[in-house]
Amino acid sequence: MSVKFSKEHEWINAADSNAAVVGITVHAQDALGDVVFVDLPEVGKTFAAGDVAGVVESVKAAADVYMPVDGEIVEVNEALRDDPSLANSDPLASGWFFKVKLSNPAQLDGLMDETTYSDFTKNA
Repeated sequence: MSVKFSKEHEWINAADSNAAVVGITVHAQDALGDVVFVDLPEVGKTFAAGDVAGVVESVKAAADVYMPVDGEIVEVNEALRDDPSLANSDPLASGWFFKVKLSNPAQLDGLMDETTYSDFTKNA
């Protein structure tokens, strides 16, 4: 399973069968600028795809972080809460936001692969 992308500029990596990792894309952090605060969801909370699961604030703007699939939050990135700049410096690795236990793994098929997402952002 490779990384998938949402139209709202979140990425999800479901390589671990226990929990998928979610964060914001390079495109999103570029648009936001320097991230100064993140509001992460509560562990144990369940979200539907498209629900607002968190907020990211930068020196330029605040943006919602959307849940790309249905699922339950099983872990949040406390390091990101302590150092929000990780969302800028390493958005696809140490800057992850939360881990989610998928309710419906088939929803991943409705998200974009890297090539499709790259084309999508060129037209955005």
